[in-house]
Amino acid sequence: MVAADLKRFDRTLAILVLLQSRRLVKAQQLSERFGVSLRTIYRDIRSLEAAGVPIIGEAGQGYTIMEGYRLPPVMFTREEAGSFVAAEKLMQKFSDAGLGRYFESAMNKVKSVLKGGEKDWIAALEGKVWAAPGHELFNQAIPDALEILFESIAAQKQVFLKYQSFGAAVASSRFIEPVGVFHENAHWYLYAFCHLRDEYRQFRTDRILAIHRTDKPFSRQHGNAGPYKNNVPDCAKTKVVIAVSKEVLRYISDSKKYYGFVKEEVKENEVVMEFLSSTPMEGLARWYLMFGDAARVMEPDSFRQRIKELAEKTLEKLSQ
Repeated sequence: MVAADLKRFDRTLAILVLLQSRRLVKAQQLSERFGVSLRTIYRDIRSLEAAGVPIIGEAGQGYTIMEGYRLPPVMFTREEAGSFVAAEKLMQKFSDAGLGRYFESAMNKVKSVLKGGEKDWIAALEGKVWAAPGHELFNQAIPDALEILFESIAAQKQVFLKYQSFGAAVASSRFIEPVGVFHENAHWYLYAFCHLRDEYRQFRTDRILAIHRTDKPFSRQHGNAGPYKNNVPDCAKTKVVIAVSKEVLRYISDSKKYYGFVKEEVKENEVVMEFLSSTPMEGLARWYLMFGDAARVMEPDSFRQRIKELAEKTLEKLSQ
């Protein structure tokens, strides 16, 4: 078999797997996924049909496989089987308990179709790979938060939240319409339309104190989360500029993005860093103290004063 035929065979098989994994797949999606023309996709679909795969084409919609059609279990390569180990470890540590159990169950089904050699490969790796988040990603009292959110998005039903906002004295109760969830800056976030505020809001999952399903349908249609998230109105932010010694820069380069980092400029023996922070007097100020002996505040004066206050309190504690 020549290389071109082998490449086509691999692509056609991948298209079949994709069709089995989704209810409906558009030709344009397949074209973009495999980097080929629509004409090539149409030809591959005809090849599958000629091989006896009952593909149904819905005009203007896409392709689907006739309900009830099933192929024998898919065989995995040794490398694909090994990738399951990393996926399982990440799901155990970076999802909530409920979703983690479902993934474990799904992985057991996948492992059951592996050949003996692949099973041995996974067994050799399982005890050698681990993952650990830096902090709690979910409230331990609600182990099924992600399950409820996924269900809400798919069924288009509202969710009731009890939420503790940063800096709020008491938790608030609200009905929301989840649009999507995403992982960013070492935290899981929920993006949703909030009926309490009558606008789209962002919520951090570890600050959710309670979550419940409801029978209330969504009040509006929501698109994908990306465009909404990019247009979220910015809350009030303060510009903070600090100068940091080059010697300590490597120790803080990974964490600066969590505090509203905007840009930096190298100047002789120091680096001038600019931040736009929504919590400059708490989060950013306390982070600054970690390397304050090798930095200086350039602006604003209110931030400089806050650093002095925290330093004085620290000295008081040390003298006790």
